[in-house]
Amino acid sequence: MRRGRILILVLLILVVGVAVAAFAIYQFVLRAQPAQPAFVAVYRTSQNIPQGAKITDGMITTVTLPQENALEVYFTESERTDLLNNKVARYPLEQGHILSSADIQDASQAVAIGGPQWAALIPPGMTTITIPTKRIYVAGYGISDGAHVNVNACFLFVDVDPSFQTILPNSTSILTGTGFVPESLPVLSMGVSPSGGPQGRVELEPSLQQPFFILPSEAQRPRLVCQMMLQDVVVMKLGNFPLTGTAAAPAQGAAPVLPDLVTLIVSPQDSVTFSYILFTNTQVIMTLRNPNDLARQATEAANLQFLLSQYNIPVPAKLPYAMQPATTTLSAPSLPNDNVAPAQ
Repeated sequence: MRRGRILILVLLILVVGVAVAAFAIYQFVLRAQPAQPAFVAVYRTSQNIPQGAKITDGMITTVTLPQENALEVYFTESERTDLLNNKVARYPLEQGHILSSADIQDASQAVAIGGPQWAALIPPGMTTITIPTKRIYVAGYGISDGAHVNVNACFLFVDVDPSFQTILPNSTSILTGTGFVPESLPVLSMGVSPSGGPQGRVELEPSLQQPFFILPSEAQRPRLVCQMMLQDVVVMKLGNFPLTGTAAAPAQGAAPVLPDLVTLIVSPQDSVTFSYILFTNTQVIMTLRNPNDLARQATEAANLQFLLSQYNIPVPAKLPYAMQPATTTLSAPSLPNDNVAPAQ
C-alpha cells in the first residue's frame, strides 16, 4: 500500500516536471522567433483621376504596407466610407498614388469648373501674391515650385518736412518786403526772392570763435534697414503660369526662359503688405529653408549701427597715410553668366 502511494507521488512529480519543461521550451522558442511585422491596408488610385473628379469605388483599390510605413494621413479600410462620401480630387492624381487627406477635399469646397488646377493647391484662408525677382533674390534659382522660404525686405528711410512731405533740408528764400500796399485793400503783402540754397545751420568755429553758416554738401543720404518679414512661406510658382490654365510641358528645343516673377502663398493680410512694398521700391530677397523645419526665429533688424555693434566692426581711424589708388566705392565681382539660363 505504501509502495503504491510512493509510486503515484513519483509519477505526479514526473508529470509536473515534464509540463514545466514543456512550457519553458515553448516560451523560449516563441521569444527566439522574430516578431512578424504588422501590416495595414491603405487605399491607392487604380486609374488616373483628373482634378475635381468625384472619388468613386471603381477608382480606388487597396495596397498593404508595413505599419511603420503607413502615415496617419493615409486612408485605411476603416475610412472607406469617409473617402467615398462626396469627395473630389484636389489636383490631378496619377494611377498608383496612395491617397491621403491632402489629396482630396469635400465637393462643396472644390474649385469652380473652369478655374486653373493650381488654385486647388492654395490652402483655405490663404491667397497668392506675385512679385518681381531676379537670380540673386531667389538663391540663384535654387528656389523652385513648392519650396519653403523666409522673406527679407530692405527699406530706405529719409527725413521729410511734416507739412511739405518733402526731403529735408528745405530750400531757403529771402523776404524783400512786407506790409500794406498804399491805396489798396488792407491786405498784408510779402515779396519773396528765391535763393535756391538749402537750409543750413550756424556753428561756432572753436579756434577763431567765429560763427559760420554751414550748408549741406549733398542731398540727404537715405538710411538703409533690412529685416525678415515672413517665415516659412511656400513658393507656388517661380516664373509664369501657363496661359491655358493647365500645366503644359515646354516645347522641345525651346530655350528656357529666365524667371523674373515669383508667386507666394500668403495670408490675405500679408498680400496687402506685399502690395504696399511692391509700389515703394522695397527690395525683397528670399532665403531657402528646409521644408521639414517648422521653427520660427526672432531676428533683429540690420542697419549700420547693428552691424558695427553686433560684429565688432571698428570705425577706421583717420591716419596720415592712405592706400593708392584711392578706393571710393565697392562693387561685387562681375557675374558673366547673369544672362545665361540655368541648365535643365
